[in-house]
Amino acid sequence: MKILFSFFIAAFLIKTGSIVHAQDVVLPLYQGPIPNSNGTVISEKVMKQDITRIGSVQVPDMAIYLPSKRSATGQAVIICPGGGYHYLAYDWEGSDIARYLNSIGVAAMVLKYRLPVYGNVVEPHKVPLMDAQRAMRLVRFNAARWDINSQKIGVMGFSAGGHLASTLGTHFDQGNPTATDSVERMSCRPDFMILMYPVISFTDSFTHKGSRDALIGKHPDDKMTTLYSNELQVTKDTPPAFLVHSGDDKAVPVENSLLMYQALLAQNIPAEMHIFPEGGHGFGLNLGNDHVNSWANSLRLWLAWMNSRQVVDK
Repeated sequence: MKILFSFFIAAFLIKTGSIVHAQDVVLPLYQGPIPNSNGTVISEKVMKQDITRIGSVQVPDMAIYLPSKRSATGQAVIICPGGGYHYLAYDWEGSDIARYLNSIGVAAMVLKYRLPVYGNVVEPHKVPLMDAQRAMRLVRFNAARWDINSQKIGVMGFSAGGHLASTLGTHFDQGNPTATDSVERMSCRPDFMILMYPVISFTDSFTHKGSRDALIGKHPDDKMTTLYSNELQVTKDTPPAFLVHSGDDKAVPVENSLLMYQALLAQNIPAEMHIFPEGGHGFGLNLGNDHVNSWANSLRLWLAWMNSRQVVDK
């Protein structure tokens, strides 16, 4: 059973080696008042059917999964489950993926981020990114304690979680050097992105309308639409990416990944893309289809390649 620790207690236990199974640790993202909260108290909803879905997140957190020291590569990945910004597919695109990453020596953090549709935040479009930025700062702050290389921390997202991951990869900062909170002094730039059948563009006819409406409203202005169309936000400082999509995805068309891939290439940013003719949307690890599931081994090889590159802290 997962145990909720305060940030400082959990950090102390991990540092001193008192925690054997780090996947049992859940860290809240914030100490004290949660920023951009309007004070409305809602009950978190956990729906367990074929997969576990979490809605109406009140207190954002991240579950920590660490590999054995013997197999650890020094890399870490913050995982953003999908769910159209309405819920989080928490096990299918979260904890199941974390366990796979641990099996190949990569630390993983499953992010339970706030959602913009439940009326408990001041500025709905800001909260998913705010939580993802905070998660990246926390992992970087704790990198030494968790045997992680602070310059090898990536973000992974599925569907709308892929939109959040690509938003983090295109809307980051280097931290606030004058912040009283030492976590806020950390950079929130991911060192790489893993984008799984991601929502990318909000401007074109092939966007996922449900995700767009949930995040920026049904009638957003052009400025907001452009801001969250992440293929338009790629710069020379955007991190390398690994993309996976299926050509028969009817929910989030493959054009989303194609646009992102082209934008990365235009900036000479290393990118690898795998497009499968089948798989539909939301296939996760898809252990029932060896063809589609081959993305996991391709990711293993790509992460090893990334690990061998000289990483420059930007």
